[in-house]
Amino acid sequence: MAVGGEIDVYTAPKLRDCITELVGAGTYDIIIDLEAVEFLDSTGLGVLVGGLKKVRAHDGSLDLVCTQERLLKIFRITGLAKVFVIHDSVGLAPGA
Repeated sequence: MAVGGEIDVYTAPKLRDCITELVGAGTYDIIIDLEAVEFLDSTGLGVLVGGLKKVRAHDGSLDLVCTQERLLKIFRITGLAKVFVIHDSVGLAPGA
């Protein structure tokens, strides 16, 4: 799933709904491509963590694709770089 623009308090619910729909349809291994994301706030991070919990409840995975240093820095500062598997490209992510 590729997302772009801003993931913030206004748009994060759309991402949460997409993840919920995928899990509801039986997709438990999800790759989210963040390459086109310009801004990510705490609400967006919360949605990603919530999505990870949803797929892990079904022994699934939620991997991220991100090479943007400003976003990677957010994941490192929050400690989420140790929680999520972050790939350099969609092609390197398993199941891509």
